[in-house]
Amino acid sequence: MIYYVLDPMCSWCWGFNPALEMLLEALPPGEKVRYVMGGLAPDSTEPMPAQTREYVREQWRLVSARTGAHFNWDFWERCRPRRSTWPACRAVIAAGLQGERNVPGMIRAIQEAYYLQARNPSEREVLIELAGEIGLDPHRFALDLE
Repeated sequence: MIYYVLDPMCSWCWGFNPALEMLLEALPPGEKVRYVMGGLAPDSTEPMPAQTREYVREQWRLVSARTGAHFNWDFWERCRPRRSTWPACRAVIAAGLQGERNVPGMIRAIQEAYYLQARNPSEREVLIELAGEIGLDPHRFALDLE
């Protein structure tokens, strides 16, 4: 069993995706991966302070420079992120309640929404939309998100 501790809103996890995909492809048949959510900041509804926004933007620059990962910088103009990444982590867990096979897809959907589409995974509505987009029952997902 491989344990992968991550946060879907961690830019280094986003940059690590190509290496993760290579690892997953090289695993022997039947080898399981357990995704463990690691929440980057305490659970709250507080907006991300300006100093933290700048720090996260700098991390995006570093990840892009070191890994070649792409980022949609419009996110910072379009969205007002919260400091807590717990909603995104809870969304992955809620997706897993509809079948463990949904966990990697939800992680990927959150990452692509955040990093490529400038959608805010701090927002409940965005997470419910993503659940529907990957084929989950959005109503059940919304209940499980609580």
